[in-house]
Order: sequence, then structure tokens, then C-alpha cells
Amino acid sequence: MSLLDPKLAGRVLKMAIAIQQISSPTFNEGRRATFVLERFQEEGLSDISIDRVGNVFARLPGEVSAHGAPPLVVSAHMDTVFPEDTPLNLRRETDRIYGPGIGDNATGVAGLFGLLWALQGSHRLPGDVWLIANVGEEGLGNLCGMSAVVDHFGAGVCAYLILEGMALGQIYHRGLSVRRYEISACTPGGHAWVDFGRPSAIHELAGLITRLCAISVPEQPRSSMNVGTISGGTSVNTIAAQATCLLDLRSESGQVLARLARQVEAQIEAGNRPGIQFSRKVVGERPAGQIPTSHPLVRLAKGCLEGLGVHPQLNIGSTDANIPLSRGIPAICIGLTTGSGAHTLEEYILTQPLEIGLAQLLALVEGLVK
Repeated sequence: MSLLDPKLAGRVLKMAIAIQQISSPTFNEGRRATFVLERFQEEGLSDISIDRVGNVFARLPGEVSAHGAPPLVVSAHMDTVFPEDTPLNLRRETDRIYGPGIGDNATGVAGLFGLLWALQGSHRLPGDVWLIANVGEEGLGNLCGMSAVVDHFGAGVCAYLILEGMALGQIYHRGLSVRRYEISACTPGGHAWVDFGRPSAIHELAGLITRLCAISVPEQPRSSMNVGTISGGTSVNTIAAQATCLLDLRSESGQVLARLARQVEAQIEAGNRPGIQFSRKVVGERPAGQIPTSHPLVRLAKGCLEGLGVHPQLNIGSTDANIPLSRGIPAICIGLTTGSGAHTLEEYILTQPLEIGLAQLLALVEGLVK
């Protein structure tokens, strides 16, 4: 399988840098969405729009699109984990580019344009391809953007193809079960000196977290538990009246996840007593789903990588693919290059593998839309 024009990777990297420089935290992706929409307009795509949740849609018409052949949906999420005021400093080295969100997921969004530019050459497809930059993939977005996309198209597509900037060589054909809780502790509070001895919501919540961390989390099927944020209190000399944390539970098994959730909820209930009240709220659930390794979509994705000399790794993850997979619709998530440091200020991508990642993407789309 031949690679694409190396200049294409350079164009995509330039686009990824432009996208990365636009702050786009979850629930505040508007400026990045406007940028993508304007670039779609410049490219002359059809049916360009922004839906009610903020997803950007554009259609690349196929040669026989009027015949009603199921379209292909290619999507990449615009949001990042970084707050609005995060410095988006960029640093280039010989073989890599550093910057918060450059791989997750500015490069993925730029990949939509890389595919478009490749198809505008001598790769005209018979059927339609929808290019969608979606919202709400990270954090508490709860995959709201992809849920709206799948609500719109349903099963009337040949497949959903999800792009991530990193993880080249991975084929995510299984969706990981996730449940997220907001856990709060409330007490009367008071003065740190005058009322010493009263329960502190911060102390009580810290104790609960310690008890939660003592819950046995199985290695097989692989599962995890993480307290991602904690907040509360008023001042250093105040007995905290309120404290809150966010807890993330994951498992390859829905049954194991349900068992962990029951154990967590039991510990929360057990902490209640006079003067201290715990509450919980589910703030995120990512449904599981999968297609088998024998599915034609998985086999095609493997063949595309193998044809480029890359050994494919079949994997499970929490991605936008969870939504179509949970509804029994064929979907996979793939990466466009490699890198490291995702969700940190030292995130980076390697530039050289992007040429292979784009060639993989084009081959996969050509194999699906025929």
C-alpha cells in the first residue's frame, strides 16, 4: 500500500497547530467550532451546519450519493480537558510537536481535513462522507456530541469512524463501561478554633475517599477507580461545611462495574451520621458495546495497517465509538500518529508517523465507501 504525498502531512500539521491554539474546554467549544465551520465553507463542502449541541457537520458528496447509498460518518472531538485560561504554548522539536491538546484532539480534527484534501485529488468516492467535528467527549461531556450525531443518523450509515490524534496502530472496537459520581459531604461547619471538634466536610470526605480506595478493584477483567477532583471549604480557619469530589469508575465488564458501583454507594451511605450527611449523583455514564474481531470493519482496519507495515492492536477504550457500539452499529476508533503526555501540559505528537496514519485513514475510507 503506497503512502500519500508527504506534503499532505505538513498541511495537516499546520491545521492541527491552528486548531490547538484555539481554547476548547468541554462545554465551551464554540470558538473552535466556528473555526472548523469556516474552514469547511472555504473547502466548498455541502450541507454545512452546527447542530443544537455544537457539533459541526459537513458533507463531501459522492458520485452516486443521490442513489441513497448509506453514507460514512467520520468524526473527531473538538473538546479538550484544559480550562479556558490554560496557556496553549507550542514547542516544535526535530521529530515532535509539544502543546496541550495537540494530540488529543487537535490532530484528530485536522485529520478530517487531511481526509478531505486526499479525496479531493484522484480519490473520488461513490458515496457520501460526512465529516463531523463533535463536542462533549472529554470529562463530564458524557459523549453528548456523539450521542446527538448517532441520534441524527441512527443505523442508516455504513459505519462510524472515530479519529483520535494519537494511538496510531490501535483499533478500538470495544467500548469501555464508565460511571462517574459527584460525591458531596455536608456538615454544620464552624470556626477552626472556637468550634474545634465539630466534623469538617473536608475531613469526612477525605476519610470516605480513603475507604473507597480500600475497595478491591480487580485486575481481570481490567477495572479502575479514580478520584479526579476534590474541592470545598471556605478559608484556612473555617471548619468546612461542604466538600465535593468526582469519582470515575471503569471496567471491561459491565457486571464488575455494577458491583463496584454498589460497593461505592454502600460506603457513601455508611458514612452518614448526625452532623455529617453524604450525597451522591451520577454525572456520567458511558455505555459499553463492541463488534467482534471477525467483523468486516475490524478486518478492513487491520488490513489497512498491515499494508502499511504497522502491526494492529485490537483494543478497548472509552471513546466516541461507545455510543454507536452500544446501539449495535458498526464503529471503530483509530489514531493518526503516536505521541505521549495526553491530558498534561507536556503532551506531544511525533510528526513522522502522521503520513502513515493519513494513508491508513484514506485506505479505510476507500474500503468502506464503495
